[in-house]
Amino acid sequence: MNSAMRPRCRLYRRHGIFYVHDHLTGKQQSLGTRSRKDALRLFAAKNEAHQQPVLNLQLARVYLTATDPALAVRTWNDVVVEIIKTKHGPTQIRWEVARKDHAFDLIRSLTLLETRAEHFLRVLEKGAVATNVFLRRIHNFALDMNWLPCSLIPRRQWPAVVYKPKRAITLEEHHRILERESNPERRLYYELCWHLGTSQSDLAHLKAADIEWPNRVLSYQRGKTGTPALLHFGPQVEAILRRLPAEGSLFPDLRTVRAGDRATEFKQRCRGLGIEGVTLHSYRYAWAERARSAGYPERFAQEALGHNSKAVHRAYAKRAVVKVPSLEEYEQQGVEQKVIPFPLSARTASGLPPQGARTTDETPSETPAATPPAPAFAAPLRSVG
Repeated sequence: MNSAMRPRCRLYRRHGIFYVHDHLTGKQQSLGTRSRKDALRLFAAKNEAHQQPVLNLQLARVYLTATDPALAVRTWNDVVVEIIKTKHGPTQIRWEVARKDHAFDLIRSLTLLETRAEHFLRVLEKGAVATNVFLRRIHNFALDMNWLPCSLIPRRQWPAVVYKPKRAITLEEHHRILERESNPERRLYYELCWHLGTSQSDLAHLKAADIEWPNRVLSYQRGKTGTPALLHFGPQVEAILRRLPAEGSLFPDLRTVRAGDRATEFKQRCRGLGIEGVTLHSYRYAWAERARSAGYPERFAQEALGHNSKAVHRAYAKRAVVKVPSLEEYEQQGVEQKVIPFPLSARTASGLPPQGARTTDETPSETPAATPPAPAFAAPLRSVG
């Protein structure tokens, strides 16, 4: 028989289950049925799928558009538009920015039914880390809405998201930035970033009414989570706050600047000084590392930075250098009363075992049963009779 006329698959049955054998690849696949009628239908569909791939795509469109008329013309740009409609505030702005990524031009006008895995791979090759992150979300949204018949790239086959290394800003770098900065408002803004470690948007939107001078407390609502924040500050921060407006916004100009523009201006300042790998967010890393190095309780640091997860907070402070003293030095500090000693009883301090403790030469039968003393407030016993 001519090989062109020979069917791609062969049907057979094993233990009552129907299987197909692929002559080209040599692989066997179960049809998952014991019915000959259903097996013959699936078997015919597999052979036709290999013989007429273009016709099968048209047939699939006919079947799918019967339930969703827009499925045949829905593009990836339409998917992104629907996602943006569900977002609000800063998240919606981030999606609007991500939509303009030039890497998405490769699939922007491509319909979902015509998309293949290699189309996504070309987008990932052209894009950056953000492209990978947002393309995953777009793909998963289309799957959840049943706009895709199946996953284009299996979960395990997505390229790993590799972020650039993040680090804290050093005190020397912070001083260099302050020396170069000529804008008084921006200079005070950077100083508070160093001392408070708050997010750049929360700090830029602080108002004079958020300061409780008698208690030295800053109270405000976090923009990202909406949870209240209470930050106690010391004399250095108080001196900086006294130099800011006493009414209204503490940073009237920076308040009107977009977060991305504030980050860009700071990045340009660092580039002019030859400082690499530092962003405005690096101030939060610096605060977390300083807190850990100083022995600041983790729960206090986590609350100050607004981290709901210990894992997230530890990721911020993972590069902190903690000096661990030797046991000899620590004991010497205890002798010099620099460490609060653990309270001990008089018997333990004199080397005697605690009262009621069994010594090594005593046996259970030799140890008399101790009679608990009557409490001081107990009334004397009276005989009954």
